[in-house]
Amino acid sequence: MNISYDLLRSYVATDLSPEGVAEALTSIGLETGGIEEVESIPGGLKGLVLGKVLTCVEHENSDHLHVTTVDVGAGEPLQIVCGAPNVAAGKGVVVATIGTVLHAGEESFTIKKGKIRGVESYGMLCSEVEIGVGTDNSGIILLDADSITPGTPAASHYGVSSDYVLEVDITPNRVDATSHYGVARDLAAYLTQQTGTEVRAQLPELTASPEAGNCPLRVSVEVPSALCPRFQGLVIRGLKVGESPKWLRQALERIGLKPINVVVDVTNFVLHEYGQPLHAYDLSKVGAGLRVKLAEEQKMTLLDKSEGQLSGQDLVIASADGTPLCVAGVMGGLDSGTTEQTTEIFLEAANFNASSVRKTARRLGLNTDSSFRFERGLDPERTTWALLRAASLILELCPGSSIDGGLFDHYPEPSEPYAVTLDLEYMHRLIGQEIPEADVARILASLEIEVTEREGKLWSLAVPRYRVDVTRPSDVVEEILRIYGYNRIELSGYIHANLSPKGAVDRSYSRRLLLSEQLTGAGFNELLNNSLSSEAYYEGLTSYPTERLVRLVNPLSGELNVMRQTLLFGGLAAISRNLRRQQRSFYYYEWGNCYEAAPEQTKSDATTLAGYRERQTLGLWVAGERVTGSWAHPDEAASPFELKAQVEHIFERLGIALSGIKTSFVERDIFAGPGYAYSTYDGKELVVLGQVHPRLLAAWDIELPVYFASVDWEQINRLAERVKLEAKELAKYPIVKRDLSLLIDSKTTFVELEQAARRAEKKLLRSVSLFDVYEGKNLPAGKKSYALSFYLQDTERTMSDKQIDAIMSKIRKSLEDGFGAELR
Repeated sequence: MNISYDLLRSYVATDLSPEGVAEALTSIGLETGGIEEVESIPGGLKGLVLGKVLTCVEHENSDHLHVTTVDVGAGEPLQIVCGAPNVAAGKGVVVATIGTVLHAGEESFTIKKGKIRGVESYGMLCSEVEIGVGTDNSGIILLDADSITPGTPAASHYGVSSDYVLEVDITPNRVDATSHYGVARDLAAYLTQQTGTEVRAQLPELTASPEAGNCPLRVSVEVPSALCPRFQGLVIRGLKVGESPKWLRQALERIGLKPINVVVDVTNFVLHEYGQPLHAYDLSKVGAGLRVKLAEEQKMTLLDKSEGQLSGQDLVIASADGTPLCVAGVMGGLDSGTTEQTTEIFLEAANFNASSVRKTARRLGLNTDSSFRFERGLDPERTTWALLRAASLILELCPGSSIDGGLFDHYPEPSEPYAVTLDLEYMHRLIGQEIPEADVARILASLEIEVTEREGKLWSLAVPRYRVDVTRPSDVVEEILRIYGYNRIELSGYIHANLSPKGAVDRSYSRRLLLSEQLTGAGFNELLNNSLSSEAYYEGLTSYPTERLVRLVNPLSGELNVMRQTLLFGGLAAISRNLRRQQRSFYYYEWGNCYEAAPEQTKSDATTLAGYRERQTLGLWVAGERVTGSWAHPDEAASPFELKAQVEHIFERLGIALSGIKTSFVERDIFAGPGYAYSTYDGKELVVLGQVHPRLLAAWDIELPVYFASVDWEQINRLAERVKLEAKELAKYPIVKRDLSLLIDSKTTFVELEQAARRAEKKLLRSVSLFDVYEGKNLPAGKKSYALSFYLQDTERTMSDKQIDAIMSKIRKSLEDGFGAELR
């Protein structure tokens, strides 16, 4: 879910930076996956300045172009050729100087020095559309020259602002956090605990106040309260539906929503503000009244213009004659929505059964903002505020409108808070540490959990209904602990484990078998070496220092006096032995445990014995000839890229996305040059590979290159546990391929270019490949040529040439800015 940083701070006062807010939210269970800066005008009008047209004459080689000189407040006036019909001397204008990047929707282009019909031009005079400040494209922007100062940045003149959007990952149990106010409420609890001073999230004041009495529209709820616990609404008349004001449009656009009209925009805004879905019905299309009922076997055209087949299990809101106007909790019908012709509406806020909404949404193949929230269970007590908030905004933004009559409210069985009894002794046992009662009381109050009674260590609690996941004492303890801080709980240093229940599957072992079959099928042979090793192998190494060796108290011999720190040396011994037996191809893998002394371990270390660490490892070796003795193919030496490919095949076979893995070069003294590492973005190293140092090979009389990879199986297995298999429909639209040939610094790597390209286009770039590298003749010193292929695909539509060119332009600019790349 996208959360606007500025909007969030309107509900809770905090001076935390966007990064600080992201860190705080992650620490209390609302994991924030990314932060993106969003400007009110794309590009922020960078490079655009205000200018004054000094002269304007007709172009000698054109009947519609003009040659102007423009004062931009910097030295000599600029000569600019302009084709706008309204350009004239003495006018104020907006000038795009050389190097300015103009944005128009998804497209962008850079202003360059040019020659137009023989006359040089050093910039561009802009229209509203060209800089994204309006829709008028009939001519350039004209300003009062006496009221501006040439050279003033256009961003200052137009009041460009920026915001940050936080991408918050919401777990299925946290429906209370599916809104800006819900996130603000949790952030306030965090700030209260951190500062010791009460911080509260605040909602805006309501200005709408329905009259006492009945609603003028007849509404009947014809289903049990279990299906529709609450249904509220009111009538607003005298509307003039038009475009929303700028602040509302920008608020929606920043979180990824498209503005439609003022009524729809308000309902969407309140949904993301407070988490309660709303719907507005055009009264002219409703008829004599509304009915909340089960559908019949019939078809219905929805707002997205798709046609849904309803069944008798689907809950709908229908007109008096039974025509369905809205699929409850999922999506409205196309014919009942508000348009610019709408003058009166029935504004609805309701609560529907979570299971019913989920089944209907799945049956129709829909996943909407409303169904996302209803499926997780909403509090029927929250509908009134959302309804009056939306009504307040509509009345404010539509002058002349008013509420007609009273509020309709069908609420046959009012809900009560969850009653939970918390035993503080139980809480301390479960946590493993005592938390001061004052802290517990403050945390509960900050989470709006009321302590209704205290009898010694037994506290009676009233948990708000919107916390559908907090119904047991253990749930309350989890709430207290996440705000108190998991990191503040000291671990005992002991590990308590139970045997797996009967019939349980050891997924780690089954994955090992899967990968063993894969490696064997790729031509590898499995090794099984002794875990005992020689101390002499580790002398002088910093990657595996001798002080970390686990020494045997009573070794059998000097050759087997320590436990191995790495699988490397066992593989080298196998290669050496088989090399002496005239073998020419060495593709090996081995599963084994590695050991090291860890005297400085903390209580959080997962070890089998105090002072020592044991980890499961997979070793891979590639050496010798890849192809030998073939009549159809010349002999070919093994390559380190084969090893890299096998490592990435392991990730792919386990379902671990490579896009979530960080790659980098690392220094290891066991390698002849820089090693190549795969790691998680929080710094846990998963795999390291490279060419074994000749000094180590010499100890085994190996004269050919050997490539080795060490795979931390425990870390990779943990990542594999998180993988969820998900079936997806095959893409209906083609992949588009575009190539770039770039001149870059010789030190720049393909990985760096690929990462920069993915940052520039996160959504539609599927893959990047390198198909040609050239260094040498006809290239400047220190330069090389890379030829890259970029594969783009939109799963929802066929991509247009303009869309493709815009993406490639972004990627190219990212490579030019980040690495000084030049297009060949």
